[in-house]
Amino acid sequence: MRHADSFDEFYRATALGMFRYGYALTGDRADAQDVVQEAYARAWRRWRMLVDHPAPAAWVRRVISRLAADRWRRLAGLRNALARTGPPPPVRAPSEDTVLLVEALRRVPVRQRETLALHYLLGLSVEEIAAETGVAAGTVKSRLSRGRALLAQRLGDLAPRSPRPSKGSTVAGDAR
Repeated sequence: MRHADSFDEFYRATALGMFRYGYALTGDRADAQDVVQEAYARAWRRWRMLVDHPAPAAWVRRVISRLAADRWRRLAGLRNALARTGPPPPVRAPSEDTVLLVEALRRVPVRQRETLALHYLLGLSVEEIAAETGVAAGTVKSRLSRGRALLAQRLGDLAPRSPRPSKGSTVAGDAR
């Protein structure tokens, strides 16, 4: 327990400064949090050695520096790829049908949703789904059946209602 207590004390004493250091190196709050968290995770795994190190904070700062440099290298690679290929094409907004389907799927229990996605989106057979999820083929069939029924119900609940034509009005295509 001595090691855990000493690590906790070390963390409390150095965390804010390490975050500031990480932020200065990355220029981004989220990236700084990521590199500092990873550096402390590595320090914790090696704490039995680092507890006796003459400067454990310097060791953590070195890890933060290396992690930040790795991020900059990856970003440089991305910039080079973008320079060669250009930016990706703009992503179109999802269709109304896609929005309704996603909303309906969110309302289906997770096991049924998973089974529906594996079958209809990835094309897995009942047997493949059973092997991947660790359930019997009959359970997969049941989940598919119940999931389809529930999805149809949820889609019906979410479908936009068009106003009914009033008496005497004609619907496009019905005029003669």
